[in-house]
Amino acid sequence: MNLTEKIIAAHLDEGEMKAGKEISIFIDQTLTQDSTGTMAYLQFEAMNLGRVKTEKSVAYIDHNTLQSGFENADDHAYIQSVALKHGISVSKPGNGICHQVHLERFGKPGKTLVGSDSHTPTGGGIGMLAIGAGGLDVAVAMGGGSLHLNMPKVVKVELKGALSHNTAAKDIILEVLRKLTVKGGVGKVIEYCGDGVKTLTVPERATITNMGAELGATTSVFPSDETTREFLKAQGRESDWVELSADKDAKYDEEIVIDLNKLRPLAACPHSPDAVRSIRELGKIKIDQVCIGSCTNSSYMDMMKVAKILKGKTVNPDVSLTISPGSRQVLAMLAKNGALADMISAGARILECACGPCIGMGQSPKTDAVSLRTFNRNFFARSGTASASVYLVSPETAAFSAVNGYLTDPAECPQLEPVEMPEKFLINDNLILKPEDFKDVEVVRGPNIKPFPKAEPLKNTVTGETLIVLDDNITTDHIMPSNARLLPYRSNIPYLADWCLNPVDPEFSARAKAKNGGFIVAGSNYGQGSSREHAALVPLYLKIKAVIAKSFARIHRDNLINNGILPLEFVDEKDYERISAGDKLEIDNACHQVASKCGKVIVKNITKGYEFETALPLTDRLMANLLDGGVLNNIAKRR
Repeated sequence: MNLTEKIIAAHLDEGEMKAGKEISIFIDQTLTQDSTGTMAYLQFEAMNLGRVKTEKSVAYIDHNTLQSGFENADDHAYIQSVALKHGISVSKPGNGICHQVHLERFGKPGKTLVGSDSHTPTGGGIGMLAIGAGGLDVAVAMGGGSLHLNMPKVVKVELKGALSHNTAAKDIILEVLRKLTVKGGVGKVIEYCGDGVKTLTVPERATITNMGAELGATTSVFPSDETTREFLKAQGRESDWVELSADKDAKYDEEIVIDLNKLRPLAACPHSPDAVRSIRELGKIKIDQVCIGSCTNSSYMDMMKVAKILKGKTVNPDVSLTISPGSRQVLAMLAKNGALADMISAGARILECACGPCIGMGQSPKTDAVSLRTFNRNFFARSGTASASVYLVSPETAAFSAVNGYLTDPAECPQLEPVEMPEKFLINDNLILKPEDFKDVEVVRGPNIKPFPKAEPLKNTVTGETLIVLDDNITTDHIMPSNARLLPYRSNIPYLADWCLNPVDPEFSARAKAKNGGFIVAGSNYGQGSSREHAALVPLYLKIKAVIAKSFARIHRDNLINNGILPLEFVDEKDYERISAGDKLEIDNACHQVASKCGKVIVKNITKGYEFETALPLTDRLMANLLDGGVLNNIAKRR
């Protein structure tokens, strides 16, 4: 077996381990964050399941930390109280980004982790099978339910040699994205092996698995080896280590080889993580902003490399440099060894240990700016400035460029001295609240916390207008924007509904309300990006009956089904070209078509007088969820 198959086999609940077949796996750990967590806990409460059944569940507060009004603080109070009441640990604001902290303090090789954040695969850096999912799937897992998914294909990425010339782990995952694209990982797990693996630290591996989410992959995973053991030992958790690797004769569905010796610094150009080019090819582009941090590149090792580059230098006068350490542990260690002073002396602006600019929570660049970021996504307008050009780069590239004032190839800069992995990290968990320390907790609900919308059972005739026709690669940032203005309302679906698809059509929400809902038509890879369930809950509130697309991103398709919205795929993509906004569509005998198990649904275009075929492959479980109007209705029906 390969490593992916070994972990799945050890956790298999139902199904057959054949690629494409639905399986369910037991979940050992869960994580939530405050952007998606409020809704997940409202759903968990609605199930009346009592205390969580997992080995470890943690609620992180790391996204909505800009408290310009009462809304975010109210959400934090709700999450803390509801989590502690139900047996969930809480990582308080300021303790760090969920994926960085979970890697440091809770992740265990060979365990399964599901999180309500698309970058949960970060845990694959220490040999976990860590999967991002919608909040409702996480709520079910917390209640002891299994996670359902299609058995993935497994892609072997063999790493040969070692990085050199200031090339970084970020360049490895950018190279994988260049080869596979943002759609190339759908339905797959990316499994790393080869002699190059042992040259990478756990934080470097975590950078690669973190950004593997941009491939559309189910997850990514590294073996658990002596390097993993040393990392866990330095975290005071050596007892959590187990050795894990693929068998020597393991089989894979696809194979890729990357020679690390030949790899050179890369950048993802606007506005997609797979628009990858070499920095040498791009040349010396003048820059205005550099942001270093995010769950991709905020580890102690990354920060120390940045500090070494900045020491004794000054940031270019035309550049604004921000640095966000990934955890309080990282920040404390930087403060203790003097590296933080080197950053501050160079002119860096130190932000709190949180997601910050990566999710549009502050630090929007100026008009027409060029911004270099060590983040994982550079989708259009995600930075908060639609006219900005955002490039994704390594911390080394970012730091050298901040000093020079232009995009700088680190391969042409002096070779950095290696940063040594600490023998012991500075451990202080006093901002992680343990539920066993709190008794008789009362749940706190502020006025901004509204009930989530509930779907009705599927009607036998589904009709409505085509409200909008969208292009390929529409992200969840397009469907439900996530920025400093809107994040405080993650628990207020009626308010958020006014902003649905606003980046592509500011009139969409008003039109959907005026037409009493309808259909969304889209191109390929619809719903890529974040796991945010709001991208399904808001359309549900707007009475969207179905989304008809060339193809869907995995998590978003699951979220649509979980909330009773039909995710239909064009069988003939030419039919996509024939539909216009305003066309009236109709699905006759919808319940019968969904329940027929043929995997096809016929849609009529009443306006233009023709019908076309769509695909809707469903298991019995998914069919029941759609017929009942979503998972919560199905659970209530079975009780």
